[in-house]
Amino acid sequence: MKTIGLLGGMSWESTTTYYQEINRETARRLGGLHSAPLLLHSVDFAEIEALQKSGDWERAGAILNEAAKGLVGAGAQLLVLCTNTMHKVAPRLQQGIAVPFLHIAHATADALLADGAVKIGLLGTKPTMQEDFYKQALWQRGIEVLLPTPWQMDEVHRVIFEELCRGVLAEDSRAFFLALIEELARQGAQGVVLGCTEIGLLVHQQSTAIPLFDTTRIHAHQAVELALQG
Repeated sequence: MKTIGLLGGMSWESTTTYYQEINRETARRLGGLHSAPLLLHSVDFAEIEALQKSGDWERAGAILNEAAKGLVGAGAQLLVLCTNTMHKVAPRLQQGIAVPFLHIAHATADALLADGAVKIGLLGTKPTMQEDFYKQALWQRGIEVLLPTPWQMDEVHRVIFEELCRGVLAEDSRAFFLALIEELARQGAQGVVLGCTEIGLLVHQQSTAIPLFDTTRIHAHQAVELALQG
């Protein structure tokens, strides 16, 4: 099995889920006491979040590029960026990197099409919902994307940064997300993509009949699939 390099800490709350899901899936596939060979570089999210706010995506990408090079130098054979939003800088992150990089939106598109979902709702941070760097990967595969209203986007973004990234799971926020998921389904969504790696900490499939596509779990499981190949 290839060694997986995790670029995490954005936030560490969801990076914990990556570690758990990758090892659980490895054990499920290989049995016994098997676990995944992993390397982790966990950044200081306060620095990254400040660069997001200031719009200095070049600097943020450079930080992740250096971290990625460090992981490769330490033996990583496959790279996984444990966040949706920072895939905005995926091209910068991959500069000078020779090992495969598993893009979270590409993994998500695979999962959607495998389930026959070609019209979906997308929830995430404002950059993920409003900009094209993430949606483009879905559009290119023929997947239509439905979005919340502007004020709903503001609230989704607020909950992610003010609550979920800090480990706060509030019942009123859970109710808001579930109502929003129902609304997107009424608009024709065949499922809803939890396009922020923290959202899956708050809402779970057992709470709704609408299919949920948890990008953290999808990304982690596809990383195991690739690591086991060759």
